[in-house]
Amino acid sequence: MKKNNEKRLVEKKLKSDVAFKGSFLQVLRDQVELPNGKPATREYVLHNGAAMIIPVTDQGQLIMLRQYRYAVQKVFIEFPAGKTDPGEDTLQTAKRELEEEIGMTADQLQFLTTIHPVIGYSNEKIDLYLAKGLKKSKQHLDEEEFLELFEISFEDAMELMKKGDITDVKTMIGLFWYQQILKAKW
Repeated sequence: MKKNNEKRLVEKKLKSDVAFKGSFLQVLRDQVELPNGKPATREYVLHNGAAMIIPVTDQGQLIMLRQYRYAVQKVFIEFPAGKTDPGEDTLQTAKRELEEEIGMTADQLQFLTTIHPVIGYSNEKIDLYLAKGLKKSKQHLDEEEFLELFEISFEDAMELMKKGDITDVKTMIGLFWYQQILKAKW
């Protein structure tokens, strides 16, 4: 696929205002010029980025968690993940979140890919990592963080996804990437 004509698709920012600023999120409202020269408004959430980790035990089990997500009013099954702190790269985030959420460190943290889960309204990017050589450490959950850890086989995790019990997009993408790793295609 050729990229040489992408410039004809780019919108030019003319003005940017903060529409909302909270402790966790910031929403911008930009005035842009469309490729055809007409004006438009774009609203989007600024996000520091995040890392998600696929922890695999020496026995080949995946470590996942159940966590309540207020915005959706539902308990989700997910891989451990977390927002990148200012000045932190996603490898540091992955190491920190692995220890904070599941109480483990990893001998190997392998970068897999970057995903952009909500491109219609946020600049969020999530880097996915595979963690192996897990060693017990100490879990350090945030004061407002409550989750339940469990180990599961890859096959059972895929079955949960097929049944609609796993709907978190980053976790679904992580499972598909891990499937390709198991098949030794990547």
